[in-house]
Amino acid sequence: MKALDTNILIRLLTKDDELQAKRVYEVFQTAESEHTRLFVPLLVVLEVIWVLEAVYDIGRFEILDCINDLLLMPVLKFECRLTLQQFIDSAQGNKYDLSDLLIAHSAKTNGCQAVLTFDKKASKFSLFELIKL
Repeated sequence: MKALDTNILIRLLTKDDELQAKRVYEVFQTAESEHTRLFVPLLVVLEVIWVLEAVYDIGRFEILDCINDLLLMPVLKFECRLTLQQFIDSAQGNKYDLSDLLIAHSAKTNGCQAVLTFDKKASKFSLFELIKL
């Protein structure tokens, strides 16, 4: 199995570079025809969120839809798939930063009670705990 870097998924989602997007599509087609899967690390998903927000100015719900669509692709194998699904569900009804929510759900999946933070906004989410100065 081979893993994907963030830029591969960004090309797939944005098609901002026609030649690279075409190559990504070919890589996916080859993997499908060979009945292999491509691994997507959780950190890549985190970077995808950041790039789509910061570089492409894509909105929260469109990003969530993109990630959900990727989860439905049989050729992709995600690290912590259940964590990603919980993240998507929890992000629907609030305005917390998507990256913070993904960090929180990853921590929860790994047995943590809370994520310690100085971020006052994030600390209002139940999986965070504010460290006071």
